[in-house]
Amino acid sequence: MNQNNDKKTASIPLIISVSVAIGIFLGATIFGKKSLSTHSGINGSIFNEVLMNIKNSYVDEVNVDSLSEYGISKMLEKLDPHTAFIPAKDAELVSSELHDGFDGIGVEFNIFNDSLYVVTALSGGPSEAVGIKTGDIILQADTVNLTGKKLNNNLVFKSLRGPRNSIVKLKIKRKGFGKPLFFNVKRDKIPTFSIDAAYLMADKKTGYIKINRFAETTYDEFVAHLKNLKSAGMQQLMIDLRDNPGGYMDKATDIVDELVGGNGVIVYTKGKDKANNYEVKAEKEGIFEKGKIVVLVDEGSASASEIVSGSLQDYDRATIVGRRTFGKGLVQAPIKLSDGSELRLTISRYYIPSGRSIQKPYTLGHGEEYMEDMHKRFSQKELFIKDSIKYNQKLKFKTKGGRTVYGGGGITPDIFVPQDTSYYTPYLVELFAQNIFREFTMKYALEHQNELKAMGFQKYLSSYNLDEKVLAGLKLTAQQKGIKFSEKDFALSKDYIKLYTKALIARNIWKRNEKEGLTNEFYQVFNQDDPMIRKGLASF
Repeated sequence: MNQNNDKKTASIPLIISVSVAIGIFLGATIFGKKSLSTHSGINGSIFNEVLMNIKNSYVDEVNVDSLSEYGISKMLEKLDPHTAFIPAKDAELVSSELHDGFDGIGVEFNIFNDSLYVVTALSGGPSEAVGIKTGDIILQADTVNLTGKKLNNNLVFKSLRGPRNSIVKLKIKRKGFGKPLFFNVKRDKIPTFSIDAAYLMADKKTGYIKINRFAETTYDEFVAHLKNLKSAGMQQLMIDLRDNPGGYMDKATDIVDELVGGNGVIVYTKGKDKANNYEVKAEKEGIFEKGKIVVLVDEGSASASEIVSGSLQDYDRATIVGRRTFGKGLVQAPIKLSDGSELRLTISRYYIPSGRSIQKPYTLGHGEEYMEDMHKRFSQKELFIKDSIKYNQKLKFKTKGGRTVYGGGGITPDIFVPQDTSYYTPYLVELFAQNIFREFTMKYALEHQNELKAMGFQKYLSSYNLDEKVLAGLKLTAQQKGIKFSEKDFALSKDYIKLYTKALIARNIWKRNEKEGLTNEFYQVFNQDDPMIRKGLASF
């Protein structure tokens, strides 16, 4: 294993535990395709003795391999929440998802204590479209129970993956809702592009780039869009990393290198074994080292997203706007085992230039409590009230410019923007769950495409209004799907429904640019009434 300090290493996926996106595998390890040695020097004969005695003498026939996997999994539950064992039957499938687009529902998940938690619904994927959120617990897929002792990656894959356009009905437990929620998710090809939007905003000087994950092509996509925006007159840049669960570390650090001057450290790792200590420095003259930058983050921003936002904050290079990020700063190395299975072993922690660790606190062996952190933030009002954020006064750090920042987990924004749930009603949840928005807007766009295309997008953006007749059509589509209309809920959700419907119509009329993977028109409409973007623009 080559552990030098040269930044130009192989692509490095930041692995979030066994968090396999049924759309992409995200998280981070600095080892790429290399593996650590499997020699331990620790006597594991007792474990083997027990297995051999069971195999040779137990009264009934049992699957010893299955017992072994179960024992290993239970042993790892006593460690950190991101160390994981991947059985041989799953290992090849898991690895393939680092690179290739395929059909699925588009979520990244973690399994903790027999529960299936959603880390992120991937941007542009089917789960995001129906309103599945970070922190949701998937209880059931069709008739398959996804809780309990039998829950494993293989069962999740078999239940959630499937042919394109097939539908899986998910039963979801969500904080704040007394009863389970049900979502019909139509499986689709998971987007391979990692940048959703890149456009010049209405002020004609602010560039907006939304990165949904850090994949193999992200840095190249970013540089191309950044150059185009500069050519179009961009003077300041807004980077949207909300709900970005991470990805390849080197793509994240390459992007930071384009935005900071000098040759300072961008990120470094520290572990028990000094061979696992590693640092990445800025090394080139970047494309945009001078203009102002705002970075948008939230509780769904993790791993590589936290390296970007935290490094830029520590260099006083960007204003961070939003809510405290996820707090995933543990590094996993993939260790290939003799039977083809794989151990993802946590071997170090990430630190950003100020010396802060990104990783949020955890207790060994308490994985479920770790995943319940999102629910804890909700119940303690941290998502809604700035003063509810608890700062660890023992973990004070200084940015390059002398500002005080805090460690203790995740990146705390410079400017807080509360989560707005006032519009999120049971009726709106049902519209998402039954795919009403997609069905209605596809039909509407098809019927009005000539009229809307003739109008042109800019006029559509500034003046096209969805009147009561259009909304009545949406309500009728919902009613035909068995959704009971609620006047009260509709009134609370109306502004959001209008905006989201208008944005989806734009997406259908002005299709995603297949060459660049952008859905600029959707985001230009949808971002018009986004409080975090308004706050970000004001913070320039």
